[in-house]
Amino acid sequence: MLHYIKREPKVATKNPPLLILLHGYGSNEQDLFSFAEELPDEFLIISAQAPYSIGYGGYAWYAINFDDVNGKFSDLTQARESIQKIASFIDEIKTKYNTNPDKTFLLGFSQGAILSYATSLQYPNKVQYVIALSGYINEELLPEDISKDITTDYYISHGTVDQVLPVDWARKAPKILENLGLESSYSEYPVGHGVAPQNFYHFKTWIQERL
Repeated sequence: MLHYIKREPKVATKNPPLLILLHGYGSNEQDLFSFAEELPDEFLIISAQAPYSIGYGGYAWYAINFDDVNGKFSDLTQARESIQKIASFIDEIKTKYNTNPDKTFLLGFSQGAILSYATSLQYPNKVQYVIALSGYINEELLPEDISKDITTDYYISHGTVDQVLPVDWARKAPKILENLGLESSYSEYPVGHGVAPQNFYHFKTWIQERL
């Protein structure tokens, strides 16, 4: 099971809604957890640590390599292994904490967002809601045949001056999802590779409307 930290629901409930946080490359489980206190009281919030240590307290869901021939490229074998680990982890958490099976939210930043998309499209309706911050859909990580039964709803946001993952990559996501018959809400903010305060309030509202 992935290492994680948690915030218990502040409101006692038999089957709490679940929010799982997936951090970006080189970060750790503390990163996104910093705004857990600001999120709805009824949530059980779980922040997972990626499986691959890259030193200095940083972790990755998969390696990003650089070479003279290919330039920057992702280790897709590791990425696929992490998708399986995330899917199993979601099931383990749901069972362990007896969460509401119809209210599972997956929030990822950057590399965590890339794998949130992939996990949701590989494992139909394992999560009902995906919040993809500063990421994109890596089509190499998607199954050949995507189920027609997926009903997952997506919130997508990106910085217009993101120098890590270009905004053009993110802009393709709503179209890909629309072609699959899936709903998404897309917004951009005048920031780099990060989450602007108004972006936080925007996705917090989106979450509250779906609880």
